[in-house]
Amino acid sequence: MTTQTHHVDHELIEAAAHVARTRCRGDQHTMAAAARARDGRIVTAVNVYHFTGGPCELALIGAAAAQGVHELDTIVAVGDRDRGVVPPCGRCRQVLLDYFPALEVIVGGDDRVRTVRITDLLPESYVWADHQGDAE
Repeated sequence: MTTQTHHVDHELIEAAAHVARTRCRGDQHTMAAAARARDGRIVTAVNVYHFTGGPCELALIGAAAAQGVHELDTIVAVGDRDRGVVPPCGRCRQVLLDYFPALEVIVGGDDRVRTVRITDLLPESYVWADHQGDAE
């Protein structure tokens, strides 16, 4: 597998980091996410942690939809307590792939931050849309 890296959107990382610093409180909100919409807007959200899971990128998809944003170009998650960029979990990777197959994701830490396509994070992936019958 060859992973091609793309431009790193540092403004997006800072937007998520700002939300993590100012909005994440205690054990219920531990991650922040930011995404750049196709029209250039930045949408942010925090996770809702629960012992059954605490997806941050999924919360962001809902927040984006509530703001009328349905096309995302790039996404990043940042942990609270200055943990920096955190890659999406497997469940979030699958949903991101299904909703936004051309999405770019910022991953890595410190001096290794890079941007890769969601398809690079899920090689040989199951694409839900490919397995749906034609509804007639």
